[in-house]
Formats: sequence, C-alpha cells, structure tokens
Amino acid sequence: MRRRTFLVGAGLAGAAAVGTARLRGEDRVVPEIHFPGMREGHALRDSPGAFAASHGGLRSGVAILGSGVAGMACAWALARAGRRDFVLLQGPEYGGNAASDDLGHAGDDVLACPLGAHYLPLPSSESAHVRTLLADVGLLQPGGRDDAPRYDEAALSHAPHERLLRDGRWEDDLLPVHGIDADERVQRQRFFATVDDLRVRRGRDGRRLFAIPATLSSTDAEWRALDRETFARWLDRHGYTAPGLRWYLDHCCRDDYGAGTAAVSAWAGLHYFASRDGHAANASDDTVLTWPGGLSELIARMRAAITRRVGHQRWLRAGFAARVHDRANDVDVTCLRRDHGELVPFTIHADRVVCAMPLHVLARVWPGLRDRGYDAAVHASPHAAWLVSNFLVQGWPTERPGAPLAWDNVVHRGRGLGYVVSTHQLLRVAPTARSVFTAYQALDRKTPSQARAWLLRATAGELRDQAACDLVPAYGDELWQRTRRLSITVRGHAMAIPAPGFLHNAGLAALRELDGPVRVAHSDLSGYSIFEEAAWWGVRAGEALA
Repeated sequence: MRRRTFLVGAGLAGAAAVGTARLRGEDRVVPEIHFPGMREGHALRDSPGAFAASHGGLRSGVAILGSGVAGMACAWALARAGRRDFVLLQGPEYGGNAASDDLGHAGDDVLACPLGAHYLPLPSSESAHVRTLLADVGLLQPGGRDDAPRYDEAALSHAPHERLLRDGRWEDDLLPVHGIDADERVQRQRFFATVDDLRVRRGRDGRRLFAIPATLSSTDAEWRALDRETFARWLDRHGYTAPGLRWYLDHCCRDDYGAGTAAVSAWAGLHYFASRDGHAANASDDTVLTWPGGLSELIARMRAAITRRVGHQRWLRAGFAARVHDRANDVDVTCLRRDHGELVPFTIHADRVVCAMPLHVLARVWPGLRDRGYDAAVHASPHAAWLVSNFLVQGWPTERPGAPLAWDNVVHRGRGLGYVVSTHQLLRVAPTARSVFTAYQALDRKTPSQARAWLLRATAGELRDQAACDLVPAYGDELWQRTRRLSITVRGHAMAIPAPGFLHNAGLAALRELDGPVRVAHSDLSGYSIFEEAAWWGVRAGEALA
C-alpha cells in the first residue's frame, strides 16, 4: 500500500497568483508531503470495530503483523529455523521506519534516499543476533574475528564521516573544539572518562551495566535507579555545566531518542554513550553501516533471504491489521487491503500471531491487550514527532569554508539534527550531477502532542521552512536555486522516548513475557527505537515459534 501523499495545491496556486512577479527563493519549491500510516491509524482510532465484515480468508501457522525491522526479523528467524507456514502483513507502510524512496537519477545510479532510519552502528558485544543476521545477508566477510568482524566495505560509511557548522565555518568534529575554555575541557575529559569506565563495568549479576539489547543490561538496583531522574538533572548533580558539552549531549539524545537531556532518563542518556562497544577488522569503532536509502537495504536483504529459504514470495502480503481476535488456541485477524482506492476486508486465521506494530496502534487493534497487563492510558510511552525531508539538488551548492562535505552534516545549535548526503556512499572519480540531502528534525521544542497538532495544521510553507532549517544556514538561497524536488515525510509517532520510569514500566514488562497465541515484537518494548532493539524482539519471537 502506498503511503498517503499530498501535493500541496496551495503552493501551486500561490505561485500561479504571483504571475510574473519575482518569487522568493523558497517559493520556487513546492513540497510533496507524505503522512505514512496516518489515514489508516486515524481510521482505527476513530472507528474502532468498524471493519468486521470479511471477503475471504487465509490460513497460516504464524501471522506477522507489520513489515518494519521487528516484523522482518521475525520472518527471517522463522525461515532460518525451517518454518514455511507463515505470512507477513506489510502494514500501511512497507519497511516502517526503515522505508526509502528514490527521487531521480545521478548518471547510471538511482538516487535512493531514506524516509526514516539511515544507519546502523557496529553491533555491540551483546548484539549477536545482529551479527548473525548481517552474516546471513552477506554483509560480514571472511577475515575478521568474532569480536571484530570484517564488514562489506561498500556498507561502511566513507570518510569524512561528520562535520559541524559553527560561526560560519565547518569543523571536522561534532563536538566543538575551537574557542573552548579550560573548564570546558576538564569537564569533557571527566565525562568521557566516566563513560569509558561505565562501558566496561559489570553489575553483581555479571552483566554489563549498559547493553544492547537493553534487556541484557545489568539489573542492579543501584544503576537502574538512574531511570528515576532526567539526564539533565544527573548532569547538573555531577557538575557537567559546560555549554559546549551540554549542547553535544543534548544533540545526541535528540538524535537517538527524539528528545533532549531534560526529557530522557539518566539511564537512557548514559546508555547512549556507554552501551556501544562494537569493533570491525576493517574500520574504526565510530564507523557506521549505511546506504543511500538508509536501513531499507537491510529490509531488502532480509526479504531476499526469507524468499530464498521459503521458495516463493507469497509469504509477504499487502494490507494492515484492523482487529485481532484471540482465543485459547488460535487467532483471527481482520485485515484491510486497498484495491482500486477501496478498503477491502479479509481475514487471516492463524495458530499464532506476532504483532510487530507500535503499541499505540496495537491498543486500537487488539481488545485483549489490557487484559495482558498493558493499559495504554497508564503504560504508554511518549512518542516523538519527526520530519524526514529529502532535497533533490542539481549540482552542488557552494560550501562554507572549513571541513569538506561529509556524510553527516550538523549545524551547531540548529533547530534540526543536520542532514546526510545520499551520494556520499557512491564511489566516483567526479561528483555526481545530482544528489539528495536528507534533513532530520525531531520536533522536541514542543510536547509530542503539541508537535502532532502543529503538523496537522501546518501549511506547506511552514513545513518547507522547518525542513530546511539546517540547510539554509549552510547554503542560503542557493539551496532553493538548486533544489529540483522536495519530499517531506511526516512521522507523528516516529519513536518512543525513554522518559524517566521507562525501565520500571510494568505494562512493557508484561508484554515482554507474553507466551500465548499472541506475542508482541516491536522496539516499543525496549522503550526506545533503534535497529538492534527492534531486531531483538523480532528474532526472539521468531525463535520462540520456530
């Protein structure tokens, strides 16, 4: 099912009304605005139980509801274990937060671009499930060690990795390095020394204090108590007040969690820095795996691996779940698929169902959720609203002085989270004629509900200005002169925010332990959204049902 798309007519009408008058630079660009899953989600919210009639049914041993990372990882685990009797329902957006698009061509290359997550750090010690998956889909190669595998060179982010625009000049590190006073330097050294110590420390249960997946972290009460306060409060208590350091820590939390240090728990804030210890035989530890289309490459590789083992492609079905009816030994799922613009209901009869969808959606789909210990009114995590905006540019805008164009480009104290360059991974002697700049914004200056309300009423111009909030400081009006197409993806519930208390959430704990006809597999179970967490719950569900 294609995502909901709006070509904003107001922008076209406004341009026509200007006639021959000179347009402002940004008025030359009329954005395409996409709201993946919103129409379907609002239908489930506003008309609960309205889709009861069925026009045909399908029988399956296992039905997986959702084709994001968790759903695809579950199908991959089932197929790898030898099961063939499963189907996966795509949901309203194939790939979920790992979806991608293409905006044009650069010579012989299609200009793929991410609509969501765009990179995977080197898997940490406890993320054996990720390394197994990467090996199975051809991204780990012979010649490395168990603790430092050799990765496909084409998937490793090419240098330069990142840069920072500050005071009109690009610096080659995201942590500001010029004009830093002695107190700031001392605080930085102390913070990163603390992180280095926490990265290797273990609790009394023998586990690392901070691990990925989070469920494998130490359960020591002393350390889990960090979940009771915000990261900002913890930093204040420990004397970390230097403005450059605090901006950097806030940026990192916004990038991974969709909210800053004042909103996420201290446990989550320290986990960001102390949990990752991945290594590669052919790359530095800070290298990431990335592709022009972001993590959609991993979705595509999992799909190919599943199809190869199953022997056909019928395991993947169009449509989304509208209602889950579970009984003692089996489950009926009322589903909807779009056929020539109409929603057609059908039913999947399954022995077991894996719900690989966000919990705020599952609460609308499965009436039995509350009886399993999860009450959305009590246990739901806040979800951050995001914009992912892709600018197709003709030629390359003039760069400000300093460090050259990098894969990840961040504006110091900018409203957004910076932008990545789709063609950075293409190995060419000369620059391509076209490229795509993908800009990310977590709308964390408002509460999540306020941000979603703003997104629904924002004009095309307001969304366009928000999309360009980091690119205009870098390129000025030349950005608009070179932009040939702008596609904005609105994600109102992009990711769970690990606010204080998420580790002690009884509802999430109950769903993690479900062992009946219906299981849940989604990164929401971890309280925050990264590939490794989503894959963990998907693989865990698949292996349990294999």
